[in-house]
Amino acid sequence: MFRSKRSGLVRRLWQSRVTGGDGQEADDWSDLAGSLNELKSVTHSLLKRLKEKPLELLAQAVESSGGLHTACVLMAKNELRVGKQSLAPQILLCRLFRWPDLKHLFELKRLYSCEGFSRNADNATVCCNPYHFSRLCGPDSPPPPYSRFSTNDEEKPLDCTVTYTETEATNSPNITPGDFSDASLSPDTMKQSHWCIVAYWEHRTRVGRLYTVYEQSVSIFYDLPHGNGFCLGQLALDNRSETVKRTRSKIGYGILLSREPDGVWAYNRSEHPIFVNSPTLDIPNSRTLIVRKVMPGYSIKVFDYEKSCLLQQATDTDYADGPYDPNSVRISFAKGWGPCYSRQFITSCPCWLEIMLNSSR
Repeated sequence: MFRSKRSGLVRRLWQSRVTGGDGQEADDWSDLAGSLNELKSVTHSLLKRLKEKPLELLAQAVESSGGLHTACVLMAKNELRVGKQSLAPQILLCRLFRWPDLKHLFELKRLYSCEGFSRNADNATVCCNPYHFSRLCGPDSPPPPYSRFSTNDEEKPLDCTVTYTETEATNSPNITPGDFSDASLSPDTMKQSHWCIVAYWEHRTRVGRLYTVYEQSVSIFYDLPHGNGFCLGQLALDNRSETVKRTRSKIGYGILLSREPDGVWAYNRSEHPIFVNSPTLDIPNSRTLIVRKVMPGYSIKVFDYEKSCLLQQATDTDYADGPYDPNSVRISFAKGWGPCYSRQFITSCPCWLEIMLNSSR
C-alpha cells in the first residue's frame, strides 16, 4: 500500500514536468540527458530519496497555483549525475517543473518567504521546492553603467528599450505628506516601524488608500487564492477605461515585494512582464532613466541600500528636472514606457505602483 502510493506520487510528478507545446520533451535538456529514459531514470532516483511526506509536499507545490505558500521540500545536497554533468537537486527540480533552459545555480534566487533563506549554508539539507525560487533578472554584476560604480568605463545601455530621457517630471503626480492620512494605521501597527508605503495608480489617478507595509514581505495582486496582502482587485473606481480593465485582468498573482538585507526585491508572480524604474537603477547626475523589463518568474533588486547611500552622496539634486525622490520605486504592470513604446511616461501606463521607501529603515 505504501509503495503503491509512493509510486503514484512519483508518476504524478513526472507527468507534471515542463514539456514542449506538442507534449514532447523540451529541447533544452539536450545539453544534459542523452535520452528521455536517462532523464526519467535520474528523476526517479532523486524522488526516491524522499519519504512520502516530502513527496506529497512537492506534488502539492507543483500542482498548486503558484506554489509560493507551499511548504519547504528538504533533501540532501548531494548532486546527481545527468549525462556528462552533475546537477544540484534544486537545479534539476527547477528545470523539470519550471525552467528547462536553466543552466546554473547562480541564475536562481531563493525567495525570502522560504525557510531556507536564512538556513546555515553548511546545513546538510536544502529546500528544493521549485516554487521557492525565482530567476534573477539579468546579471547582478557588473552593475548598471554608473559612471562611479561600473567596472567598465565603456559599458553602455544595451538597447533603447531600457533607457530614455523623461521630461515630464514637473507634471508627474506627487504625493504630499497630507496624502498619507487615509492609510489605515491601528494603534498596534503604529507601534511598529513601516518600511514602505504603496500607492496604486491608474494613469494619473491614484486609486484606493495608501497601503503601509510592516511585514518583511508583501504580496500585491489582483486575485490570489492563498495568502494576503494588498488586493488591487477590490479597489473600485467609476468609469474605468477598457485599457485599464484589460491591464488589470493581467495583474493576476501580481508581485511579491520583500525587504532583504541587501535591498528591496520584487518577484514577478504574474503571467505578464512588469516594468521597473528605481533611483538605484538610474545613472547618477543624468536625465537618463533606466527601465527594466522583468519577465514572469523572475526577480530583480528594485532598490539597493548600499548604492542608494553612495548615490545620495554623489547626486546633484539641482540637476534633476522637477521633484526628485531618492527613495521611490515605480512598477508598471504589463505595459512599458519610454521611447520604444507609445507611452513615454509612467503616468501613461494603465496600472502602476509607487513604492515609497522609509529612509529611516
